[in-house]
Amino acid sequence: METKLQVNHRALLNEGKEDETEIFGYQTHGFRRALCLAGYLLSSGALLLVFYWKPAWDVWANCVPCDLQEADVVLLRATDVFQRYTRKKVIWIDLSKLLDRDKLSHVFGADKECVISKAVMKPHLKVRYIRVQKIRYVWDVSAKQFQRIGSLEDSNTCYEIHHKFADGLTTQEQDFRKLVCGPNAIEVEICPIWKLLFKEVLNPFYVFQAFTLTLWISQGYIEYSVAIIILSVISIALTTYDLRQQSIKLHNLVEEHNNVPVTAWVKHEGRRQMASSSLVPGDVILLEGQKLSLPCDAVLLDGSCIINEGMLTGESVPVTKTALPHTENTLPWKTHSVGDYRRHVLFCGTEVIQTKQTIKGSPRAVVLQTGFNTAKGDLVRSILYPKPLNFKIYRDAFKFILGLLVIAVLGMVYAIYVYTSHKQPADVTLAMALLFLTAPIPPALPAAMTTGSVYAQRRLKKKKIFCISPQRINICGQINLVCFDKTGTLTEDGLDLWGTIPCQGGSFQKAHCFSSGSPLPWGPLCRAMATCHSLLVLEGKIQGDPLDLKMFEGTGWEMEEASPEHSKTSTADEHTVIKPGRDASQASVEGIVVLHQFPFSSSLQRMSVIVQELGKNSYDLYMKGAPEMVASFCTAESVPRDFLQELQGYTSQGFRVIALAQKALAVGEDKDLGDLEREEVEFGLNFLGLLVMENRLKRETEPVLEELTAARIRTVMVTGDNLQTAVTVAKNSGMVSGSSRVILVEASEPEGSTPASITWQLMEDKHPGPGEGKDLCIAIEDKVELGRPGTEFHFAMNGKSYQVLTKYFSSLVPKVLLNGTVFARMSPSQKSSLVEEFQKLNYYVGMCGDGANDCGALKMAHAGISLSEQEASVASPFTSQTPNIQCVPEMISEGRASLVSSIAVFKYLILYCMIGFVGSSLLFWQLQIQGNYQYLVQDIGITIITCLTMSLTHAHPKLAPYRPPGQLLSPPLLLSVVLNVVFTIIVQVCGFLLVKQQPWYAVIRSHRGCPSANQTWTSGLGNGTANSTEPHHRVLSYEDATLWPLTTVNCLIVAFVFSKGKPFRKPIYTNYAFCIALCLQLGVSLFLYFADIERIYTGMELLCTPMIWRVYVLIALVVLFSVSFFTEDAILQNRRLWLWIKALFRFRSSSQYRVLQRKLAQDPAWPPVNRRDFAEPAKGETHVNPAYEEEESEEK
Repeated sequence: METKLQVNHRALLNEGKEDETEIFGYQTHGFRRALCLAGYLLSSGALLLVFYWKPAWDVWANCVPCDLQEADVVLLRATDVFQRYTRKKVIWIDLSKLLDRDKLSHVFGADKECVISKAVMKPHLKVRYIRVQKIRYVWDVSAKQFQRIGSLEDSNTCYEIHHKFADGLTTQEQDFRKLVCGPNAIEVEICPIWKLLFKEVLNPFYVFQAFTLTLWISQGYIEYSVAIIILSVISIALTTYDLRQQSIKLHNLVEEHNNVPVTAWVKHEGRRQMASSSLVPGDVILLEGQKLSLPCDAVLLDGSCIINEGMLTGESVPVTKTALPHTENTLPWKTHSVGDYRRHVLFCGTEVIQTKQTIKGSPRAVVLQTGFNTAKGDLVRSILYPKPLNFKIYRDAFKFILGLLVIAVLGMVYAIYVYTSHKQPADVTLAMALLFLTAPIPPALPAAMTTGSVYAQRRLKKKKIFCISPQRINICGQINLVCFDKTGTLTEDGLDLWGTIPCQGGSFQKAHCFSSGSPLPWGPLCRAMATCHSLLVLEGKIQGDPLDLKMFEGTGWEMEEASPEHSKTSTADEHTVIKPGRDASQASVEGIVVLHQFPFSSSLQRMSVIVQELGKNSYDLYMKGAPEMVASFCTAESVPRDFLQELQGYTSQGFRVIALAQKALAVGEDKDLGDLEREEVEFGLNFLGLLVMENRLKRETEPVLEELTAARIRTVMVTGDNLQTAVTVAKNSGMVSGSSRVILVEASEPEGSTPASITWQLMEDKHPGPGEGKDLCIAIEDKVELGRPGTEFHFAMNGKSYQVLTKYFSSLVPKVLLNGTVFARMSPSQKSSLVEEFQKLNYYVGMCGDGANDCGALKMAHAGISLSEQEASVASPFTSQTPNIQCVPEMISEGRASLVSSIAVFKYLILYCMIGFVGSSLLFWQLQIQGNYQYLVQDIGITIITCLTMSLTHAHPKLAPYRPPGQLLSPPLLLSVVLNVVFTIIVQVCGFLLVKQQPWYAVIRSHRGCPSANQTWTSGLGNGTANSTEPHHRVLSYEDATLWPLTTVNCLIVAFVFSKGKPFRKPIYTNYAFCIALCLQLGVSLFLYFADIERIYTGMELLCTPMIWRVYVLIALVVLFSVSFFTEDAILQNRRLWLWIKALFRFRSSSQYRVLQRKLAQDPAWPPVNRRDFAEPAKGETHVNPAYEEEESEEK
């Protein structure tokens, strides 16, 4: 029974996905609940506050574990490294008023196997659900688990979607689904100010601060406490205002699309105008008119439309959407679409630019997902619930705080001992003990550590680099590998036409160069270039993909819209007509009509169009795409024998090459072109030739890559372009040095009895000129000495090989990635997977792309930067308005400066607290403390100003060849803190003991002034000791007069010593605000100590000491500064010394990539060259990458 409870008590939500969460079932227990209520009252709400911080404790205290089916409360635990807990209440929906028990089957219609129908508990007609991060999960009665709701099931086939939902839902079905799924709205409430204040004030830091201030006020520290209260109120107000503004912006961003009028098709009723918030999965909407902002995700049933997906991708290139095919098969509809199902899906938040009607009327689409389940909803959720950062410095800071807490507890015990031994009253003893408990923990620590990131964010903004996740700036300081997209990132976004190489009779003809100025000769290749594209005319202007636009402009032809009265297609509106322009060569046709289009797909690497010449009844199909892909659809006799040599002759020089092909299409009179599947017509084509385009490097690319290489930051190219082109660009840009060798990695899927294999070939450096490339650019060399020390090598592969490698050669993946530099023909999901694999090797990965097909990788990387004209992109944490990679070293340098600043502020605050703690410990020994204004000078006059100005030092313009420390618990940082604490203890203890030995020393019971010019310092002179029965003064003493300058100036010393400039920041003297503040603070402190002004000493509660003693104190401070500065700069920050110590003790980095590098350096067989390896049958499929498991399932 207990085992069964354990099984049914726990389950997984979103298993295998990024937001995977454990869920545990609990039932509220009456007796436990009563005990907790009593605890709330007896603890004056303290227990309730603890439960607010720890929701898991709340559930464990109030509830008992139970089966999830019986739970009224569930506890959620994230499966990431943080394992955060969340408490959720199970909500019931009563459907009895809406549903008739006897007619229940009519409500579900043909979709009886959907999750919604399985969620209804019969005969009670109730549904249980929980709401997690804006998503509803209903209890599936049959599967006995919580299932996500708000979407159509992916298991539906194309036929089932058409058959079940083409006629729409009935009114009763709509009402039922709306009640269970909730409204179709991305509701982001504007959080009330009182709630924001409540959450902010209940932060553990502020609660601790409130406790501390209450204690200080009770002890008379009124001025300092009021100052802290004012600063805290300002901080809370600014934070609340910032959160409120963010809430308003996000609310305004989504609110306007939450309730737009739409036209739906209701079963048995027909057209109906309704609010978009009433849409449910399965509804049919009619796409009427233009400039329609889609309120949901929907799959197109018929017709076609042009969509602007700029909101999702950052790329405002119109995208053509086609109808979901009406095929009878058993494959899920996404799988049937061969991994490119997006071409049928209209995403929420995108804009319908143009629709093409069918003979049935306006295009129809089935609502696929609503609310936060949509693509736009997912983006909003990623903003509302950002993924926590797993950065070691933050974990180390928490450990440091725990260490300080231990010291605070020991200090409290010490205070209790001292006051008890002096037989002080219990209330005084308790107050002093609690006061000492607060001394070692800096209350300003969390806020102070963020100042570096805030200043860095401001500096980045001036460089037109915008950041929506400031906490990632510090992580940028640790980046040691950057992945770059190629086109538009390393190379120019636009392509220039170089020329065409026509093919006739199975052989290449003379190349036509566009630089000659002569128009492209009329022929099949020119016809293909003029028609095979996705361009369209919008508002009198040709728009579309830049590559298509450049290709079309090269033909000299023109586009217009014309009536398709002669066409054989089910569409009822206009088609694109292509006609020769004034600059075009003489053509034998009046014009060509583009009747149907099979859109370009990155996974298919091709697009096709069906065209018809004006005045003729025949049809042609033209194809354009990756040369290898297009050639595979052509007849063998039409593809030249030297196809590969010719292709590689151009790609090896960095040219972008596209192939074109054509076939005459025989279509029956009763066949509708709109119903054709591309598989039915894309075969047996005639190869027409190659289109060669130049993709020049941006002028910033080479120097930036050189700078990153000099800084020992590894660079990797991840592109969707041809492999040979990518390798050439890598060599030309300096990513692959001239002396390095490139090894081509080609992996093949298993075929029959032959297991998966992987081939390693060395790529030669042959660069044949255009039109002269007759030798293979990939060859096998007989003698290769890559294994010898100093020989650099790089692996290059395409997406297909990477996929096979990850699936069948899991043990080789880390080894290949260690030297993998060029990854070509990579799909968006493959790019994300590659970034994740690099992270598994303990690389800190940056990703730089154009924000279109790189969205996944930009989000996955530790620091993704999108090159976009917008100020902020939801695709990545960083966005650069300057469209080149110069932003990468700037982002890294600012990250390094911010990280160093955060560590410096952290160390300073720790030392500031420990300096005060040591001084207070000595004074506590004789039942004394420092005066209020003495604390005020240190806390307000020095510490707060120092924390605000210390991080203002700008980043060093040149990247150092090593990274700053990324952890606080490293030997140099620990020694820095420990040694400075030791120096502090030595100086303060010496001052405390030596002052007692002076001949003028006396125990003071009241204030005394400085002696006049004719008086000498003698014991008891004017020292207020006349009435020895008076109690000791709690502040006035020569010990305090000695310790105050020692502690005050010591704070300034460590502030200066820790504010190191080079190599990650500019020299400290460039931080004018900090230097001026430091000089003023030092001057004021020394003035207060040496002034001999009675009113100052009285106000500060300081005793006047002989000038010679003050000089001795100053000398002690100079010695302290010299020792501290020498120790920090010459020893602890001496990189060469630490490298020597590491070598002496044989300390090695524990990072996975370093461990693997050392291992492979000892392997004489690595790297493998000129050989073929096979997967072991027993272990062939032991590793399956999730990204590819999903992709593969879609391609079957």
